[in-house]
Amino acid sequence: MSFSPSLASPVTNTRLRTPNCVTDVSGMCAACTADCLGPCEIGLSALRGPEAILPFAADRNQFASEKRYPVDFSHFNINGRVFGAVGLPEDPVQACFANADIASTFGAERAVPMRAPFILPAMAKLAWREYFAGAALYGVAVVIGEDVIAKDPGLVVKGRRVAESPLLAEMVSAFRRFQRGGGDIVLQANFDDEYHGVPEFAIARLGVKSVELKFGQAAKGIQGMGQVAKIEDARRFKALGYIVRPDPDDPAVAAAHAAGIGPQFEKIGKLPMWRPEELVRRVAGLRQLGAERVCFKTGPFAPRDIRLILEIASEARIDLVTLDGAGGGTGHSPAKMMNEWGMPTVTLEAVAYRILDEFARAGKPLPPLAMAGGFASEDQVFKGLALGAPHVRLIAIGRAAMAAASVGRQVGEAIRSGKPPKETARFGATVEEVFAGYRLLKAEYGDETASIPTGAIGLYSYLDRVAVGLQQLMALNRKFALRHIGREDIVPLTEIAAKTTGLPTYEQLLD
Repeated sequence: MSFSPSLASPVTNTRLRTPNCVTDVSGMCAACTADCLGPCEIGLSALRGPEAILPFAADRNQFASEKRYPVDFSHFNINGRVFGAVGLPEDPVQACFANADIASTFGAERAVPMRAPFILPAMAKLAWREYFAGAALYGVAVVIGEDVIAKDPGLVVKGRRVAESPLLAEMVSAFRRFQRGGGDIVLQANFDDEYHGVPEFAIARLGVKSVELKFGQAAKGIQGMGQVAKIEDARRFKALGYIVRPDPDDPAVAAAHAAGIGPQFEKIGKLPMWRPEELVRRVAGLRQLGAERVCFKTGPFAPRDIRLILEIASEARIDLVTLDGAGGGTGHSPAKMMNEWGMPTVTLEAVAYRILDEFARAGKPLPPLAMAGGFASEDQVFKGLALGAPHVRLIAIGRAAMAAASVGRQVGEAIRSGKPPKETARFGATVEEVFAGYRLLKAEYGDETASIPTGAIGLYSYLDRVAVGLQQLMALNRKFALRHIGREDIVPLTEIAAKTTGLPTYEQLLD
């Protein structure tokens, strides 16, 4: 059995001619015929070349790995207890799941309160207005994705430094309009954002208080890239400091482009070349500028790189390190990188746990962790918190949260157009009837509720479902506050899960 998917996927908008007869070692159809028109990835590559590396219509879709990893959170079951209560009195009325305390904080020294232990990771496309607004409604942190300025038609740059970015200002405003004290909006910056002074602009001009530095460009560890059809845009990106190939200012290249000859222009982001001492200084500099929280975001790199990142985070007193495991969602990763690169989330979390346990024994400051990489439901959230306890404080919910925002927007638009989906008819025919969260929000926002985007209400309702589900699972373990969740609350079901995490199996717990 192959862990990797075949050479056909909705990610690349391809299919196999014989999907039931596949050669596992290659991912191809078992038989290639002379008359095949090539609907698979090889056929797409025959027509489009390197363009076939990237997902299909990345501006309108969100993607995730299709690889069947040998270990994930399904390899664990949640423990359960029938005696006692931790965090609440042993009273059958008080010890109720609804009283389980899932309130959390974001930030180490200058923490902000959060309604639940969720952070919504970096996004800057699709239903982003609803995504940011929904986070504000629920009172959790949310991250603006990297490289926003490249998408901003109103961008003004002076001496390569950002002077105006209406799009970035609108993203910040989308959160703040509905914020009622909980959570925060975080600005992510990659190496090109740093080059353009985006964090400085956001702190000084937009009042941003939380910044996230990213270890990697665009899709985790690889350089961001994208084809540019017009030579005018290629020149604009080059002037901004991006790598552009071929050189649009070369007269021979320009002449060939006009004649329809040669390669398409490609905008390429820069790989970061950080040194530990530079990062520590940069974090201190951002705090001097007014950043109250400085965070790191990294992917599932080699374990020694994860160790170094956590060592830097410890020295710099970083407010949150988000570790993003292989298999989760991403906006624009090459399809093969999504499937074939990095540690699965469970493995990454187990590695980080061991590293931070070593730090704790050595008396080093411990940076709080958030885990990302495929979390979508309350059972996964509980397992993620338990596996990394006490170091993992938050769970990042990305692709699922954006899906909730997108569904909420689509359903709301359909209802208001007078053509409500038949799937929602059992709930009613109006926004107020269909969205259960509407009446909850109305209690807090009053008449302003009518102006809340339905996508944001959809995200709010989804997060509420995950939060209540988390409370129920906590009560199942008689744990009524987040701080009491521990590694003993999950049990590995397979040998590889037990070996990866060091957790005892049910059989071993009996001994």
